[in-house]
Amino acid sequence: MKKLIFILWLVLLVLGVIGVWERFIFEHKLVGYGSYVPWGLGVAAYIYFIGLSAGAFLISALVYVFGVKRLEAIGKLALFLALITLLMALVCIWFDIGHMERAWKIWLSPNFNSMMAWMVWLYSVYFVLLLGETYLAMRSDIVWLAEKQPAGLLKLIFQGLTFGSRDVSEPAVARDRRKVRVLAAIGVPLALAFHGGVGSLFAVVGAKPYWHTSLMPILFLTGALTSGGALLTSVVCFFWKKGEEQRELAGILAKIILGLLCFDLLLEFVEITIPLWGNMEYHTQSLKLVLSGQYWYVFWIFHLLLGSAIPLALLLSRRAGVKGIGIAGFLIASTFLSVRLNIVIPAQVVPELKGLESAFIEPHLVFSYLPSFHEWRLVFFILAFGSALFYAGWKILPVHK
Repeated sequence: MKKLIFILWLVLLVLGVIGVWERFIFEHKLVGYGSYVPWGLGVAAYIYFIGLSAGAFLISALVYVFGVKRLEAIGKLALFLALITLLMALVCIWFDIGHMERAWKIWLSPNFNSMMAWMVWLYSVYFVLLLGETYLAMRSDIVWLAEKQPAGLLKLIFQGLTFGSRDVSEPAVARDRRKVRVLAAIGVPLALAFHGGVGSLFAVVGAKPYWHTSLMPILFLTGALTSGGALLTSVVCFFWKKGEEQRELAGILAKIILGLLCFDLLLEFVEITIPLWGNMEYHTQSLKLVLSGQYWYVFWIFHLLLGSAIPLALLLSRRAGVKGIGIAGFLIASTFLSVRLNIVIPAQVVPELKGLESAFIEPHLVFSYLPSFHEWRLVFFILAFGSALFYAGWKILPVHK
């Protein structure tokens, strides 16, 4: 099984490196979107990964802010997953922007009238806070590893990570915990703000009725909690040391993601049915593309069947066990990209003006979109990059100790 996973990772890496090479050589010439549809798979994957990060971080807050002792063992793991998926999201959107070399300008010359500028600055603060909190949560374990590790490169790395502080006395550990709690308490409203802000980025676009709804930021937050919690659950079920602790953690997380998934589906049901009931023609054009148009399979097969119905059946079954809960978490987390695609794409393929699609004829002036294989290759690279970081951290860092 391990060899199969490694081969799969290697295939993703090779395809991904080809995609990155194409991105630098051909820029945006190989993408499937154009002038009418400027946001594609890259933006959908970006909000997907950033949702995983926000969700995992908010689950960690149950430990570090609200003091849920039964989840204390996975606090560091949740923070580590939040950090990795944040990096994946930032790399993803960096690949998607037109001039990658100009990304630094948003820090030196931002326009704070732009929601995007606010998002980047919130991400920056969140990244620094998350890095600091993760380090403080692991500091005493890192000191212990620096002392117990045999001579070699890893020992030097752990010694460097201690930054000269070898104090692991009870008062020092208590100080670390207080600092972690303060950072976590700051991080909760920050995570709510930046991921709710991503939803607001869509909601403020008045020209797209499909996005222009007050419920959009809330849907982003519930989706983040659901997908991030599901990712954490699958990692615990498949990577944690087998035993009573794993079974207990899996049982608690199963209840959490079951409730989150049901609540998210309820909000989604309301968001879909009210426009259809009111027969809001312009708004329902995008909805009909999702439900019965060219993107029907993304909604019905990937989201509802694989990402909702099967996981619900597994989570409600008493016979599922740890493996069944892990499969449910994996299905929810992996297929949640379909939810993000169904947010980003359908609103853009509906012309703002009737007849606009035939007013000008040019290859990039089309109201249709399917991701090119080049775009998928970039996503493959990010998946390979993120999974490699996770594996290295799982093997080296005290994320599960």
